[in-house]
Amino acid sequence: MLKLNKLLYYTADQRVFSDEIEPTDEQRKVLTQAKNDIRNHLRVGIAEATVSVLKMPHRVEPRFRTQGSWSYNACIQPFAMPPQEMDWDFGVYLPVEVWEENGPPHAMAKAYFVLVEGLLASLCKDKGWHLVPGKDTCIRVQVTPWGHVDVPLYAAPAAQFVRIQERALAKSVTASVHDSVRLAESAEFGEFPEQAWEELDDIMMACRSGEWIKSDPETVSRWFNDQVLVHTEQLRRVCRYAKAWRDKWWETGGPSSVSLMIAIAQEFKAQPGRDDRAFEAAMRTLAKALKADIRAPGIDGGKEDFNRLKGIEREFAATKADDTAAAIQRARLRDGDSKARAIAEVRGELGARVPNDTELVDADTAAQEVLSVAPKKVTAPVVLATSAG
Repeated sequence: MLKLNKLLYYTADQRVFSDEIEPTDEQRKVLTQAKNDIRNHLRVGIAEATVSVLKMPHRVEPRFRTQGSWSYNACIQPFAMPPQEMDWDFGVYLPVEVWEENGPPHAMAKAYFVLVEGLLASLCKDKGWHLVPGKDTCIRVQVTPWGHVDVPLYAAPAAQFVRIQERALAKSVTASVHDSVRLAESAEFGEFPEQAWEELDDIMMACRSGEWIKSDPETVSRWFNDQVLVHTEQLRRVCRYAKAWRDKWWETGGPSSVSLMIAIAQEFKAQPGRDDRAFEAAMRTLAKALKADIRAPGIDGGKEDFNRLKGIEREFAATKADDTAAAIQRARLRDGDSKARAIAEVRGELGARVPNDTELVDADTAAQEVLSVAPKKVTAPVVLATSAG
């Protein structure tokens, strides 16, 4: 039997799978700079239009928030870039003083969307980027062939932003997974530390259709980070492996990243020092979960089905996950003379970013010790006569 953990995760200098799927410094730099350029352009443009276009009582500066996989440190390099892309989700938040029963003034939603899209169109012209049409709940800015920034538009009561500002400046704000330094965030330019946003209770999202819809974009993020605290960082790594697995087998489509994370986290059991076994178990979890709805009572009371696949797509994804679990198990159960074959099986499921190095494969001595212990004879239990009736 073999230990394949070092192929996936290794703390030594050698690069292994977890390192290879990590965004590179250059990719991070490109997307971070794009995010900051968008922030700086919209900060001025929206503020100048809050009275004349959005009909607000006085000038207001928007706030900004990195969301999604970059926020909770689960972003990976896709398997094939392009057509697969890296996505930075960058929310724009407008403090609104006039708050009606169902949110901001109805007419503001369409005006807000049109305003920001126009501002981003002018920025794209200057930067050589382009807008991707057809998105109803965000504005997508294509900044490279392999990466884009999605810009959803939100509004929240102005009074809540006052509390956020106070919390952002308070010394009690501590470090979190959402690392402002890593994301190149600046409170001076309207990006607050993650914990400060906990004060924001009433969030509405503007749609292209001109409607406001209630939204809390960080519900999944908070839930997932809580799961990581319970199950250790191994859960985050295994979810990243699962996303890389998805990208290898589906050039487009496939199970959503959120559905993979939720399904895995709900059944996860940490296996210290054994990412290989933890990933195999996660694939078995997915083989069951992907056949049906994926709901999370801890996120929204179980209202939303996060499994976007339908019918035969669910069956195919479940079968693929089961095949991968079986392949990892076969690789683990090989003997010490079959290390190269074991690596080939893992690479067959996850791709060439898994290192082809037999030095990273160890004998599973713990398993061998269990198997080497001779079974003990156990006296058969006395079974008393019974009668049914």
